[in-house]
Amino acid sequence: MRVAVVQFPGSNADWDALHAVRDVMGAEAWYAFHKEASLGDADAIVIPGGFSYGDYLRAGAIAGFSPIVSAIREFAERGGPVLGICNGFQILTEMGLLPGALTRNAHLRFECRDIYVRVENEGPFTGMGRGTVLRLPVAHADGRYHTTEDGLAELERNDQIAFRYTTRTGGAANGSDANPNGSVADIAGVYNREKNVLGMMPHPERASEAILGNDDGLTLFQSLRRHLGFE
Repeated sequence: MRVAVVQFPGSNADWDALHAVRDVMGAEAWYAFHKEASLGDADAIVIPGGFSYGDYLRAGAIAGFSPIVSAIREFAERGGPVLGICNGFQILTEMGLLPGALTRNAHLRFECRDIYVRVENEGPFTGMGRGTVLRLPVAHADGRYHTTEDGLAELERNDQIAFRYTTRTGGAANGSDANPNGSVADIAGVYNREKNVLGMMPHPERASEAILGNDDGLTLFQSLRRHLGFE
């Protein structure tokens, strides 16, 4: 399995992502710098978290115009699996590869803690099964997912909601701080209609080793490996 980890100015979870797929998973992985025009012979792409271009204008807005974006778009349009984590999720919405938008957390505070998400629909990164509850860390100030009523209905109709924030036992957040940012319908991650592009606010790469006390995030990368036929 070959994975390209895209680096933008201000990326700060790029090493975490590279370590998870290369050192933990044993995949071949490398950095693709934002000024490059090619992703090489990658089987999958990870767009990591951080503060690309300092989050000026809007989080992810300037990154959407980087030279590497054309290669990401072409890869996704060919059906290649793309995972955008936190700032990567924001970048994918700015590129138009994912629906909706990410805005300032409802309480206007930066959130950095473990939360729980429930798998709502299966796909390349969520092959662990519907209803699976994962404990994952979040670290964001602009993670509140927005879409219109029609947009939400379309996400539901097309089974595009990948994750929802839940309680420890998988119950609905019901307005509690189980939803760390006020996202509509407790949405923590969404797929595109074709199910090959996933954006999510929690950080699976930061919960990929048991030595850290939590390896729930590793299941996403294991799911990708199965999807690509490497096990």
